[in-house]
This record gives sequence, C-alpha cells and structure tokens, in this order.
Amino acid sequence: MYQNTCRSVESIYILLGSNLGDREQQLSNARKMIQDSVGTITRSSSIYQTAAWGKTDQPDFLNQVILVSSSSHTPQKLLQLLLQIENTLGRKRIAKWTERTIDLDILFFDDLIIREEDLVIPHPGIAQRRFTLVPLCEIDSEYIHPVLMKSCKQLLHECPDPSLVEKYKH
Repeated sequence: MYQNTCRSVESIYILLGSNLGDREQQLSNARKMIQDSVGTITRSSSIYQTAAWGKTDQPDFLNQVILVSSSSHTPQKLLQLLLQIENTLGRKRIAKWTERTIDLDILFFDDLIIREEDLVIPHPGIAQRRFTLVPLCEIDSEYIHPVLMKSCKQLLHECPDPSLVEKYKH
C-alpha cells in the first residue's frame, strides 16, 4: 500500500495510445490535459504507429511515452486523473483490448512497486510489448525496471513481441 508522504514525484512514465478518430489530436489533447492536471511533461518520445496488440482486428494505434515530473499526486490520485482524462476524451470501456479514442497507462511511478486490485505499478505488460518499449527506450533506455531489475534497453532486446513499431509520419 502506498502512503502519501506529500513528496514531489521525480518520474512518472505514461504510455499514451489511440486508434479511433483523429489519433494524433487525441494524443495532443491528452498531453495538454496531463500537463494541466498531473505535472510537468519533461520528455516526450516520438509518436509511433503499431498494429493493434491483443485483439488485432482493429485500426492501427499511435503510441507515445511521456515522462512527467513535478507532481505531488499519489499513484491512486494519478490513476483517477488519467481515467478522468480518458473519459473526457471519449474513452468507452467496453471490453479489454478494444478500439479506443485514448488509452493512458502508468508504466512507472518513481521506483514504486504497487500491487492493488485496481492499480499495478510497474505496468505488468511492459516487458512483453514492443509498442511500449520502443518509445520508452527513446526517452530513457537506461531506466531500471524496479521489479525485473533490467534496463529498458535490455527489456527491449529480450522482448518476445515481433510487432513492427514505426515512427509515425504525419
């Protein structure tokens, strides 16, 4: 269980994804809302286009990883804020791995390890998903996964996902 110590958070890595509507605009809107309500975005990866993962009979995704710092939110409050942003941007939770206007996943929250019913940090799918690791490595390839104790670069090298992840050409 995470205790709020009112400390400033140094690093929150968030994955943004969209495969419905104006995908690029959805990512832009999400970044603005995160900047306004969560904390300062200090790094952003390029935007990458990838085939849908898990349920593949849907449009391609645009994905991006951002690094947020200067936030005083607890992990639970951060989750609430991200869910509010998803809702505001039209996210409808119908089933797992379906099409969505926006998807915001907390990848890392400093070096915390949280295992709660509604919140798991680090995100449990990081090591198996190339669409997460490629943009993550672009902004911080040496970040050490606090559970697996491997760098993001090493996780990408060992990733079993063969999916093509290409920089998005506007």
